[in-house]
Amino acid sequence: MRTVELREGFIPAPLAVGFEITQELFRPLMEAREAVARLDGAGRFLPAGQLLVRPLQQREAIRSSSLEGTYATPEELLAYELEPKEPTSSEDPVNTWREVFNYDRALRQGQDLLNELPISNRLIRMLHETLLTGVRGKDRTPGVFRKRQVHVGSDRRFVPPPPEDVENLMGDLEGYINLDTQTDPLIKAFLAHYQFETIHPFLDGNGRVGRLILTLMIFNGCALKQPWLYLSAYFDRYKDEYIDALFRVSTEGNWLNWIKLCLRATASEANDAMARIDALVILKTEYEAKIATASLPARLMQIVLALFDFPMISVPIVVKKCNVTFPTAKKDVERLMELGILSPSSLRGSPQNYIASQIFKIAYTDTI
Repeated sequence: MRTVELREGFIPAPLAVGFEITQELFRPLMEAREAVARLDGAGRFLPAGQLLVRPLQQREAIRSSSLEGTYATPEELLAYELEPKEPTSSEDPVNTWREVFNYDRALRQGQDLLNELPISNRLIRMLHETLLTGVRGKDRTPGVFRKRQVHVGSDRRFVPPPPEDVENLMGDLEGYINLDTQTDPLIKAFLAHYQFETIHPFLDGNGRVGRLILTLMIFNGCALKQPWLYLSAYFDRYKDEYIDALFRVSTEGNWLNWIKLCLRATASEANDAMARIDALVILKTEYEAKIATASLPARLMQIVLALFDFPMISVPIVVKKCNVTFPTAKKDVERLMELGILSPSSLRGSPQNYIASQIFKIAYTDTI
């Protein structure tokens, strides 16, 4: 695959229908595919599999946003999602929390949209609009391809294609994504991710939308039972290498280095997700045993299952979720604290939030 550079901006050549798997790529590709297959194979037999995938999605939202310089702690994100609020000023940290929350919302929206739409420019525009709703960049034409030239990097290291070429380039990319080719679905997703980031079709949010599309292409192309696999944590850890590998495809046509980086990321994050899911399943079994041994009401297990989907809760939420009185809900929370399942959140708020510390640690820490 060659690339073409014009004076007004860099225009990538259309992606080739076939991609040759060289000897140097064969082993890392097999390792990545095997890791993904193990992850999905185990996931298909998980109890409450839909519950366990949510923490992985929230972690992806945090790490993808971190790549763009938007930093929120997992606890802040959970607290915001539990009780969304409007920012009081441009400096209010609520702005940051909402940006990360929007990514998480767009990720789930994309998964739902795949039941109705292919991965298309229509879908991509919808995700972009969700991503920028009510946050920094909301005035930069959410859901609309850019109509003016942009530059990447404070030193204008990279100049994407001129605006008049964006529509056609994105049309070509849409055609490639939906073309039935013999290219391995992982490789195809990595090629499309490079192409999207190089076209840079929006005025803002291209990195996050590009990683959303990458996740959806892997989920869809590899026919996964659930979207278990997210690569932003790896790209965030190796941010300079990630950015440099993208750049060197454009400047040198170095596809090999880019594909190898993505395959390493895939194997690493698939194994990481597997370890997290295994740990969550073991913990779920331990919690079930604790509640059964203590002869507690069945609704406490209902609360615990909800914590594997969202590991923060408050007494009013228990009231609503379990249809019980406030004193009963308060007692339920106290019982779960006595069992070591819940502890008070360190974040101030009214009402007091409680966090499932062990679930939280497994789901959100860098290593487990």
